[in-house]
Amino acid sequence: MTASSLPHIVIVGAGFGGLRAARRFSRLPVQVTLIDRQNYHLFQPLLYQVATAGVSAGEIAYPVRAVLRRQRNARFLLAEVTDLDLSNRRLLTTAGEVRYDVLILAMGGQTNFFGNATLARHALTLKTLQDAERIRDHVLRLFEHASRESNVEKRRAMLTFAVAGGGPSGVEMAGALSELIHGVLKRDFPGFDLSIARVILLEATDRLLPAMPPALQQATLQALHAKGVEVWLNAPVESCDGTLIRLKDGCQIPSRTLIWVTGIRAAGLAERIPAPRASNGRICVQPTLQVPGYSEVFVIGDAAYLEDEHGNPLPMVAPVALQQADWAVANVQRLLEGKPLRPFRYRDPGMMATIGRNQAVARLGRLRLRGFLAWLMWVVVHIFQLIGFRNRLAVMLNWAWDYFLYDRALRLIEHPEEKPEERQLLV
Repeated sequence: MTASSLPHIVIVGAGFGGLRAARRFSRLPVQVTLIDRQNYHLFQPLLYQVATAGVSAGEIAYPVRAVLRRQRNARFLLAEVTDLDLSNRRLLTTAGEVRYDVLILAMGGQTNFFGNATLARHALTLKTLQDAERIRDHVLRLFEHASRESNVEKRRAMLTFAVAGGGPSGVEMAGALSELIHGVLKRDFPGFDLSIARVILLEATDRLLPAMPPALQQATLQALHAKGVEVWLNAPVESCDGTLIRLKDGCQIPSRTLIWVTGIRAAGLAERIPAPRASNGRICVQPTLQVPGYSEVFVIGDAAYLEDEHGNPLPMVAPVALQQADWAVANVQRLLEGKPLRPFRYRDPGMMATIGRNQAVARLGRLRLRGFLAWLMWVVVHIFQLIGFRNRLAVMLNWAWDYFLYDRALRLIEHPEEKPEERQLLV
């Protein structure tokens, strides 16, 4: 059988689910095209480390072509999908038309501002490498400005950093940011009073890490307090104008920094799929992960809406995307062989979150861990999940440097200062 006569599988998105699916097809008699607008796979769980000068951008990203180099039945296309014609099985991309026999959509998610234009314009997000580098530059630049500001109130506002979102990303971001300020930058600015510097974690509900047991939620709260993070519960953000954060209860926080990690929705491409969607834009797929009415189209990861046996929507996290990728590949094989497809069943591997040095919480089945042991497990798991030996080694060395020397060597301001009016409006 020639390559041109093999079924053509097109995968959109080189995130956790898309890349996993592409690699799973390596032993099947198919031709695979993986499409993404970036030429690298990004390990998003460590973006906050880039934002707080813990690791460099290149250490948590890996070229897609390098991953697929030895897979003879796969090719990579650097392009952005602009439209879909599911009836005629074709995609319109910035690199031209792409036809398929089977389509797997793994385009992931994007920041959700819930229609709030002020947040979209002024809040800092944490979804891309550019986002993480922008946060790092912004924080370091504010310290430079504050160190020569004579007005105490202006200096206080410059050194007040708010993080919105009490999930794993918010907890990790707030903890790492506090350690950067009080453990590293304090030594960079001798004689500069950093007692006014604040890190505030804003959570709209009455608890942190809602997927964790209450005991671990309380342990997280205590660990954050010990690291100097102010945790405000029942504190939903109403607006932000770049100098003032307003909460829905009327409270106002003078601050130049709001890091928004509390909302996520399906990527914009999902809106072009002729199928029912959930409130956050996710496509309501069949239990087999197929799009209703299009048996040859599968959706996995953040863009797919599916409920568990208890009627709860599956979370938008990497383990779901990875398991759905494996399941989708198996169902594609069964589809090509004319066999009945099987409904997806998610197995929850647990959840982990770190709160900085020596502090983490972990729920692994019935096992509940906190403190140093949970932190050590978190370190091992995240290093192991990185793609490429070089990246694993570089991250491990940077973390060891930080751990033993209380220093972060990547405190670089790499980009010109961004004016608020130049920031793209995304709602």
